[in-house]
Amino acid sequence: MSLSINKTRQVTPEAKRVVRYDKITGNIIWYIVVIGLSAAMLLPLLWMITVALKSNSDIYHIPPEFWPKEFHFENFILGPASINFTRLFSNTIIVSFLSTSGSVVSSMLVGYGLSRIRFPGRKLWFYLFVGSMMLPGIVGLIPLFHMYSDLGWYDTWLPLIVPSFLGNPLFIFLARQYYMSIPTSLDEAARLDGANHWTIFTQIMIPLTRPVWITMIIMAFTLSWNDYLNPLVYLYSDDKWTLSLGMATLSGAFAGVATTKWNLYMASNLLYMLPPLIIFFFTQRYFMQGLGALGTSARDK
Repeated sequence: MSLSINKTRQVTPEAKRVVRYDKITGNIIWYIVVIGLSAAMLLPLLWMITVALKSNSDIYHIPPEFWPKEFHFENFILGPASINFTRLFSNTIIVSFLSTSGSVVSSMLVGYGLSRIRFPGRKLWFYLFVGSMMLPGIVGLIPLFHMYSDLGWYDTWLPLIVPSFLGNPLFIFLARQYYMSIPTSLDEAARLDGANHWTIFTQIMIPLTRPVWITMIIMAFTLSWNDYLNPLVYLYSDDKWTLSLGMATLSGAFAGVATTKWNLYMASNLLYMLPPLIIFFFTQRYFMQGLGALGTSARDK
């Protein structure tokens, strides 16, 4: 009886070949789709690179030529020099670093309080933070402009830096969700050893939540680095501009010229893109882990 059962469970060679063929076919289709999507995403970047290496007259050649006839590496010097790239780069680094630091630190502290400290109205505050994400930032632009002007902050970096120290609703939500996935038994064990909340936060929670605060750093730095509206509204002196404003002066509408020198623009834009790309390249593993915290199912304790 057992022998007959074993015979019926045996897979024929033909069935194995069919399964192997289906698996290989599925993998080929998957790779074709992935390569096609990757090419569609990389094509604009490759086009930027080839335009940055062309002369301005070659850009308008009909039909378009993807590969440059001559490589003009001087575009990477002439383009940045035309907007005082070094000074604007330093300004943007300072603003982005301070803004990122304030946003991440404050959000991690608020997220810890909402997840680990019991106090009246804890859920209400959490719902308010989450609900504030539904409001577009442009809604408060005019009231904030009047407030910062009355404070004497106009034409300074303070409107770009100080608000970040009040926390970011998305980051608070992300931190709170990640904290809720950590067992409270760690807190209890630390309290038995005499640790307070600050010790628990700095020595236990910070190392355990590395993926989430690295994710915050990437997102906050990218948002601050690419911010154009706030510097445009609050900064008047060109020596305080950020790179986003400097890049706008390379286009014809701002530079007062008939046509934009796209080769210089693309060369400067590639240098402008480098810092966020470098940060993401070295921290992408933690970035994906941190985004996974958004789907973490945690309940209030």
